[in-house]
Amino acid sequence: MTKHRVIFQPSGRRGEVEEGKTLLEAAQSLGVDIEGLCGSKKVCGKCKVRIEEGYFEKDNIESGMSHLSPITEAEKKHIKPEDGPGMRLACTAEIYGDLKVFVPERSRAGKQVIRKAAKELSIAIDPAVKKYNIDLVPPTLHDMATGDYERVLRFLEEDYGIKGLTFDYAALKGLQDALRQGDWKATVTVWMDREIIKVEPGFVETCYGLAVDIGTTTCVGYLTDLNTGKVVNTESMMNPQVPYGEDVMSRITYAMSNPAGLETMQKAIIEGLNEIIERVVSEIKKDGPNPGHAVDDMTIVFNTAMHHIFLGLNPVYIGRSPFIPAVQNSMNIKARDLGIKINPSSYIHVLPIEAGFVGADNVGVLIAEEPYNQDEMVLIIDIGTNGELLLGNRNKVCSTSCATGPAFEGAQIKFGMRAAPGAIEKVQIDPLTKEPLYKVIGKADWHTHLEKVNAKGICGSGIIEIVAEMFKAGIIDKTGRFVVDLDTPRVRRDSEGKPEYVLAWAEETSIGTDITITQGDVRALQLAKGALYTGAKLLMKRLDVAKLDRVVLAGAFGSHIDREASLTLGMFPDCPMDKVYAVGNAAGDGARMALLNKGKRSEANERARWVEFVEIATDPTFEKEFMQAMHIPHMKDKFPNLKAFLEKSGSKVEIKG
Repeated sequence: MTKHRVIFQPSGRRGEVEEGKTLLEAAQSLGVDIEGLCGSKKVCGKCKVRIEEGYFEKDNIESGMSHLSPITEAEKKHIKPEDGPGMRLACTAEIYGDLKVFVPERSRAGKQVIRKAAKELSIAIDPAVKKYNIDLVPPTLHDMATGDYERVLRFLEEDYGIKGLTFDYAALKGLQDALRQGDWKATVTVWMDREIIKVEPGFVETCYGLAVDIGTTTCVGYLTDLNTGKVVNTESMMNPQVPYGEDVMSRITYAMSNPAGLETMQKAIIEGLNEIIERVVSEIKKDGPNPGHAVDDMTIVFNTAMHHIFLGLNPVYIGRSPFIPAVQNSMNIKARDLGIKINPSSYIHVLPIEAGFVGADNVGVLIAEEPYNQDEMVLIIDIGTNGELLLGNRNKVCSTSCATGPAFEGAQIKFGMRAAPGAIEKVQIDPLTKEPLYKVIGKADWHTHLEKVNAKGICGSGIIEIVAEMFKAGIIDKTGRFVVDLDTPRVRRDSEGKPEYVLAWAEETSIGTDITITQGDVRALQLAKGALYTGAKLLMKRLDVAKLDRVVLAGAFGSHIDREASLTLGMFPDCPMDKVYAVGNAAGDGARMALLNKGKRSEANERARWVEFVEIATDPTFEKEFMQAMHIPHMKDKFPNLKAFLEKSGSKVEIKG
């Protein structure tokens, strides 16, 4: 029977599907949850998906609407012009060719768990945007020579000592009405003590700002009270650019190979950001046609590729040697110029980038963790689709970027998936029986043998734990190869004769098939962790550092991986276990700091130029170091702290001390 390749985004699940099956049937067979309240009766319209058109080089797939059955009258009743192009009902559209399918967030039954909660910050409140109340004497015929503009500026100078202010043109247009509606009492919003960007009738005290972290895979926005520094609301979503590539290089390739590729991706992220704004302001219940206009300031961080795409700058040249970005310094751009639906006169403050592949997100981590103010030698790892590292102390800090790929996010793994309900996130394996215990997102307890817990895949933190557990249990050796002569049904060979480990039997899952870890999965993880270790090792060589005092795991993903498992695999050089800890979304913390304290913006510009970027790929020892780092935990390097920790816990695995 004819089969066709189908890729679902943003989950990254893919497989071969029989011709004639509906997209919904394909999704169900591949473990992709699509909303379908009517049970495929074609009446609810909840299963809308978008078909991506064109050739996608990374996946070597040609996708298009012509690869589906013709649209039906039942579909036409539900698909509206505002849904955009390429939309179909998954329960109706039948497959007759290869396809790349994007499942919009509203159509996803299993909502992505995006773990980027805000933490308390200790920082002086001195935002770039502030509100000032003005109380003018109503004008008379004797004031005909003085305009509203001039009277406001004079009041601000006399009462607040602010001189040399200018008016944003759009804000100026609302000045007259605001003064008269407020009976000559008004509130002006001032940016950097230089420009009036809003005038509101009456006295308004609360001032809101939005800090945004745009990752390759996820986006998050923190609505913040600029007077108190408190986070009022947090909203997040999958990066809507995911359909155009799971990693940075594939998106750069998409921009190169499609004439409208850059414009398409820029439009996608701006629309996604506006959706976050719309949702995040719902907490403050602002009335009117444009509630997002209550937001008066915004800071944003992202990696260099996301930075260029967001700003509409050609990302092609940062993907080619010598990887030169269009701009490194911070930028202040009017919200209206980018189509961002906050106060149109406000500025979007884009934090600076360090180098071609070390972006503003790493600068956010830098100003949040401040290694340049510390004596200890600290390694900071921001783990994601693209790994970024900082190493140093007050004397010197070096940075680099590692192409870890999307394995940590669950892509390139046979049963890998995002962190969503049904994903296995924690694993333990009995070293004697080789039997596993695991926890599934959405379930409070560890599963018991043959208990149906509706597992449907493995998220990034689960992949790290299971491979580390397989190594400690002797299922794989230090090279990552399977030990195939074990007396357990858990280790077997697949239909192609390759070894795999059965983590969950079919009866425990919601997808009707065994969930396994394959030799290819182990190799994908080794490649990712090897890249991280090599980056850290070469930074240590650059600084002539023999050992680390502390290791900080940053990013949402870094906060949810087990430190023992990550050190066991050799994701970073040896360090005392109690000196390895997570700090959450440090890039987002840096964006919030820049939102709350304008001095942090100057600090970011200064330190982004002070940090030394190291291009590890051109290091003559890179290939040798990378091959050694592929071993678990390493081919040659010693891990005395890990060895002592594992011996104390009773593990029999051999580690060089």
